[in-house]
Amino acid sequence: MSDILITDDERDIRELISDILKDEGFNTRLAANADQCMAEIAKSKPALMILDIWLKDSHMDGIDILKAVKRDHPEVPIVIISGHGNIEIAVAAIKQGAYDFIEKPFNIDQLLVVIRRAMETSRLRRENQELKRGDSAPAELLGESSEFRAMRGQLDKVTKSNGRVMLTGEAGSGKETAARYIHANSNRSEAPFIVVNCASIEPERVEEVLFGRESAERGVEKGLLEEANQGVIYFDEVADMPTGTQSKILRVLVDQRFQRVGGSEKITVDLRVISSTNRDLMVEIEAGRFRQELYHRLNVVPIHVPSLAERRDDIPLLAAHFVTQLNRAQGLPLRPIGADAAALLQTMNWPGNVRQLKNVIERVLILGEGSGEITPKEIPASDDGGSEEGKIVLSAALATLPLREARELFEREYLITQINRFGGNISRTAAFVGMERSALHRKLKSLGVATSARGRNGEDGGEDDL
Repeated sequence: MSDILITDDERDIRELISDILKDEGFNTRLAANADQCMAEIAKSKPALMILDIWLKDSHMDGIDILKAVKRDHPEVPIVIISGHGNIEIAVAAIKQGAYDFIEKPFNIDQLLVVIRRAMETSRLRRENQELKRGDSAPAELLGESSEFRAMRGQLDKVTKSNGRVMLTGEAGSGKETAARYIHANSNRSEAPFIVVNCASIEPERVEEVLFGRESAERGVEKGLLEEANQGVIYFDEVADMPTGTQSKILRVLVDQRFQRVGGSEKITVDLRVISSTNRDLMVEIEAGRFRQELYHRLNVVPIHVPSLAERRDDIPLLAAHFVTQLNRAQGLPLRPIGADAAALLQTMNWPGNVRQLKNVIERVLILGEGSGEITPKEIPASDDGGSEEGKIVLSAALATLPLREARELFEREYLITQINRFGGNISRTAAFVGMERSALHRKLKSLGVATSARGRNGEDGGEDDL
């Protein structure tokens, strides 16, 4: 979208305007009538149009073309020119969405000023829409753990296809970042990436937001589906989509066509759909809150995005990345993370996942003192307990037990925490806690921690990996 389409039935006029614009560095296309004009628009959407109102030997006049273009491409600025100008025509053109109206014979300098203003206004509007949609959000994926590598391998396999992807995982685990990664590495990377936050849209406005609307008062307003044309539309937390809208989205997925609210024309779109959810959609289907047909349409390629608890090995890397990111974005101190602080971060609970980790790092950088390395005492205590320097705060349950039972419970929880921290790797856990691997296996067995387990209950398998 980098040229100007000039439509005028007078050859001398359109060629004169074209020559002037080319001298100013613009690219131009020419049309002598309505058919040529509409054909050029169908071939490639222009950056701006200069349109004569009266077109000889045409089945559409300038106002008809203006209406048609504003219906399908409302973002394209149109400058109307006419040798029979009057106030009524000018008002009618502006009401239908024209950027400005210039009467022939026109002053070339005046025309150039109007064109530059229209182009700048259009550019600013596009940038504003992109910022609102979050198009500038990064698509960077960071991690070295086996769980992370497995997920990225699956993402890489789907980037070059148009298959629909369903991302599952806990809130804050990075599902949108994974979706953006697919978009950024696909053949649609230059096209829009539009986010539909299904939980935040008011139910009574969902259809207007998605499909757009047409009204006599406000003309054509494109919906998110139309904005995503040729690109990717991302349904964030799709389980929150109203059931009435689900059937209409299902029809769009089948036909790739829909009607705007208040409109009668069918709009055709070319979309790739990526969805995400932190719920079990089969449970939602059984409860009657989600349509099974829609689930099967969206769940062509299911990919699990691991929680932070499933990829604790990546926590130091992510924390260091957030320090750098916050330094660049907000000018916060560029502080290294000490080994003990990194170890503490790996043992903490992260119900908010990557999002919560970033918030913790931001808090530490804001409240911390100096530029030295981040220490454990600066890390805010988790919600399930905390400690003061040199002290351990016992839970009420632990404090009421006899010493032997309390010690066994402490050892069990401590070892499970370290095993989780090292991603289930027994050798690395043994090295850190200062035990032989065989001795650690015996200790775990005596504490009732099965070596075939991993996670919070010690469940996993293998010699070197729990």
